[in-house]
Amino acid sequence: MAGMEAFNPLRDAVPPGEIRRALVIKLRHHGDVLVSSPVFSVLKAHAPQAEIDALVYADTAEMLTLHPAIANVHTIDRKWKQLGLVGQAQAELALYRTLQARDYDLVIHLTEHWRGAWLCRLLRPRWAVGPKIDGRGKRWQRSFTHLQGAPRNALRHMVEANLDALRRIGIQPAPEERRMTLVPGAPATASVSVHLQGFGLRGGDFIHIHPASRWFFKCWPAERMAALVARLQAAGHAVVLTAAPSRDEQAMVDAIQARLAQPAVSLAGRLSLKELAALTQAARLFVGVDSAPMHIAAAVGTPVVALFGPSGDKQWGPWGVPFRVVASQQHPCRPCGIDGCGGGKVSDCLTSLTVDTVLAAVYELLAP
Repeated sequence: MAGMEAFNPLRDAVPPGEIRRALVIKLRHHGDVLVSSPVFSVLKAHAPQAEIDALVYADTAEMLTLHPAIANVHTIDRKWKQLGLVGQAQAELALYRTLQARDYDLVIHLTEHWRGAWLCRLLRPRWAVGPKIDGRGKRWQRSFTHLQGAPRNALRHMVEANLDALRRIGIQPAPEERRMTLVPGAPATASVSVHLQGFGLRGGDFIHIHPASRWFFKCWPAERMAALVARLQAAGHAVVLTAAPSRDEQAMVDAIQARLAQPAVSLAGRLSLKELAALTQAARLFVGVDSAPMHIAAAVGTPVVALFGPSGDKQWGPWGVPFRVVASQQHPCRPCGIDGCGGGKVSDCLTSLTVDTVLAAVYELLAP
């Protein structure tokens, strides 16, 4: 680490001790941003003197704010497009000037988004890392000093795939540095404590279930989830349901509640992302599907039961915590990555999962 320069076989390795400021760009959805959080931890561990910033979409910023390795979280608001050409140009220029003033030595671009390449050209850092992408010509390639050439591997977790950008410049992550990080913060923790007290609950005495995803082809049927909740309740477990404030996700929670003789505690649509993290951190166990809340649970250290259908659990499964992945063994076509069988928004590999199978996974993790 710092002060211990080990032999590095890379001729173009970046000397960690010479990095003053770095920018990591991750312009994707919430879960994608969260699984990039170890990049900041590892880089800070190897270059403790560096100030490390993030650039993400505004709606995903809470995935990284309060991260102990991050100095600043800069954001791009998708709503800038609603400001008209002049308003959007002013917002973009203000962001560019803010980034330019930081005078970055290193920029790490973790996706194929062209904005990252153009920013590397404009900001002119000493080192710039980006992915090698088939079909991208010299304009893309010359935006970076280092191209990360490894192709995506369906058996390699996205945490490791993100960390490959650091490996490309000679920084080898130690196993203990690779944990995801999400800090709920004191206000969110206090708010959730009040919610729980209102329901007669406290930390560690409930199971958190987030049944939905923004992509419903990743979801278990509401009737199965309701049956799972009923079985848990019958065994004496308190269950707290959550959902995003979208109409579809809240409708799914309503459908689950309507099938229960005793409705579960519900905070559906009532929590911010930080509060969702605080709730999950207080839970004894998290149950959900391939979604950002599943990654949040892993990031705050809560054991996870994750139901997987057409998406790949090797790439996107829970990371760094005790977990059980429940996935069909009867569908050799999975993971296919298709939005439901035949594009029909319903995934047979999910609808075939039984309540008994999921319940068994829950009890394996609840066992002392």
